[in-house]
Amino acid sequence: MRRNQRQAFLTWLALLHLLTCLGHAETQIDFNRDVRPILSKHCFFCHGPDSDERKANLRLDTAEGATMDLGGYKAILPGNPSASELMARIKSASPDDLMPPPDSGKQLSEEQITLLERWIQQGAEYQNHWSYVAPSRPPLPEVSRPAWTSNPIDTFILERLDEQGLAPAPEADRVTLARRLYLDLTGLPPTRSQVNEIRSMKDFDREWPEVVRRVTHQPAYGERMAVFWLDLVRFADTVGYHGDQDHSISPYRDYVIKAFNENMPYDQFTREQLAGDLLPEVTLWQHIATGYNRLLQTSHEGGVQDKEYLAKYAADRVRNFGLVWMGATTGCAECHNHKYDPYTIEDFYQLASFFSDLKQQGAYQAANAIPTTRLPEIQAWNLTQFAQWQALDTRLASLSQEADLDPGIAHALSEKKQALKATFAPCMVSQAVEPRPMRVLPRGNWLDESGDPVLPGTPDFLPALKASSSPSRLDLANWLFSERHPLTARVMVNRLWKLFFGQGLSRTVEDLGAQGELPSHPELLDWLAVEFEESQWNIQHLIQLMVSSNTYRQSSRIERTMQTQDPANRFLSRQNHFRLQAEFVRDQALQVSGLLAPLLGGRSVKPYQPEGYYQHLNFPTRVYEADKGRHQHRRGLYTHWQRGFLHPMLKAFDAPSREEGTASRTLSNTPLAALTLLNDPSFTEAARSFAQRIQAVEKASTEDRIRWAWQETLSRQPTEQEVQALSGLFERERNAFLQAPDMARQWLASSFTPEQTFDDSTLSQQAAWITIARALFNLHETITRY
Repeated sequence: MRRNQRQAFLTWLALLHLLTCLGHAETQIDFNRDVRPILSKHCFFCHGPDSDERKANLRLDTAEGATMDLGGYKAILPGNPSASELMARIKSASPDDLMPPPDSGKQLSEEQITLLERWIQQGAEYQNHWSYVAPSRPPLPEVSRPAWTSNPIDTFILERLDEQGLAPAPEADRVTLARRLYLDLTGLPPTRSQVNEIRSMKDFDREWPEVVRRVTHQPAYGERMAVFWLDLVRFADTVGYHGDQDHSISPYRDYVIKAFNENMPYDQFTREQLAGDLLPEVTLWQHIATGYNRLLQTSHEGGVQDKEYLAKYAADRVRNFGLVWMGATTGCAECHNHKYDPYTIEDFYQLASFFSDLKQQGAYQAANAIPTTRLPEIQAWNLTQFAQWQALDTRLASLSQEADLDPGIAHALSEKKQALKATFAPCMVSQAVEPRPMRVLPRGNWLDESGDPVLPGTPDFLPALKASSSPSRLDLANWLFSERHPLTARVMVNRLWKLFFGQGLSRTVEDLGAQGELPSHPELLDWLAVEFEESQWNIQHLIQLMVSSNTYRQSSRIERTMQTQDPANRFLSRQNHFRLQAEFVRDQALQVSGLLAPLLGGRSVKPYQPEGYYQHLNFPTRVYEADKGRHQHRRGLYTHWQRGFLHPMLKAFDAPSREEGTASRTLSNTPLAALTLLNDPSFTEAARSFAQRIQAVEKASTEDRIRWAWQETLSRQPTEQEVQALSGLFERERNAFLQAPDMARQWLASSFTPEQTFDDSTLSQQAAWITIARALFNLHETITRY
């Protein structure tokens, strides 16, 4: 019997081996998907594009380099792993021969070695890197449940789910969808009426896209999208270096809000920022847009070397240009050829040369004042002033059509315009001058002038630049949107996808190069990229397409099957849930409390922050003065952005300093964030205001008020268990404050709202309701988008 069992076991093993071999034989290795990530991580640093640092004259990032004769042998002999030196080295038992070298810390796994061996056996076919090939619109695949699809996005998602044996998650409930939609598109929670509108839809599939369209036409949409863009372009209110003094740039933020709200085409949005000053008949808004070129860190510190800092500024601009529009780590080519991507050091300085016509100084001649100056600057309007200016222009135009024109009225209106103009604020802008000479700086050394001179130009492996003999910043902007450019559309599409699904189709939204991640759905990314181009770069069209899809409307609840088969949700078998960004955490508390001041545009504002936080800022020394009145309660987007001393609330919730551009914020979960929600004066003040709203609910019991407050905060009705938990907290707090009325009085007076008289008979109750409001603001559900 044992012999029979052993024979059966051996037969089973043989069958398993046969099936495994057959599986391997049937599976074609894909270079971009399977092989490039291994070579890029383990080999390209020494055997990649950087010719100056290349070891053994061996290049593994191209087929030509990998198969060239190395003196009687080849690193890779397609179809013959045993004759390929690559396989001999990665399998070597000798530390002297083993690749990667043991001291590199980049050991290959057995699985990776086997995969490389199979790839060579199959012919070692190389492919161009996926992001450097122009996208083309793929055909829509056939899927198992065509009735589930509402647009092509769903079709591509369902195709991958079918391949993995997964099914889409059920649609999220209406309240969750309402919160998701408004938080995603405006950064604010929906009102009760907005939630009720979505809950009461009769023909949901038909009505949902219309609601999406209307939300993208709300002013708050432009504010929400501006946060995304200002991270990328490293918008801040201060110079960054040394004394980190304020500089004048807030009108640029208004330009960005306005552009998103007006659905400015992405190509125009780009041209105006990179080269608005070079456009014919430049408008004031286009001039303001060129503030983009002035957003970098600068200095006027006494020891600054002008030439050194001009080199720093040039490098900063190339890094940011590459990040924002090409999803490229161009900064890696400042000192040498890129280690992983085809960018050369010449490419780096040719790109820098486009910006050499900007009027600027390395060491600015400016005072240690707040704000300091960074010429050239112009007087610029904000959104409110622009609306007033337009109204005056409209009245003047109307008067000019009248037969009996009253000169007095026209004069009065003209005087109003001049008075309005006198209130405009300074704004840094771009001004073109004679370009300064540029040359390659070997190893990035600004003192080394041995490098070759360069003219403006673009990387050779990308589409050719069509321009005159002296290409300008405008030519560079046009090049990004030239036919067959492989990066511009993909990069923006991937980042927009991240906004509404929590992660990009390629999760490395900052890098679509060799070190980046292959998209989970390459065909979908290409389809959307082509759609973006063919829609005339219509951002709202793309967003509405994403948010109207059934993929977007899925529940974010994680079922066991999903956790096993798709733990990272790369196949989109559900929606993702994630914490709100810092600005929106505060915005939500202000809106729920009734304090939010819905003012669009304008200067930066200063919310409360700890006393003495600026004590180490010098040149000049500063005392932080928090704003008062409605400016204290403006959206987080408008918070004064001090690069060296970022507002503590923003920092606790992972907002970046914006010393460099940021394509993806980190998401942490720390006690400091919870303590900020409990104790930051902005939140305690919001809690007090919310408590007053709760108590104003007429003829209501404690439980009724808790239900009302819960729905105001989370848009849904609480369960009875949740009601009882908060009721118990309320009673304990009220009793504690009854025993310590001075503590209640002190707690009520500690808020930063204007002084008011407290009713001692309800003192404990008022303080207890503030505790309830603080608890609601601190719930995980409150600060999470599901």
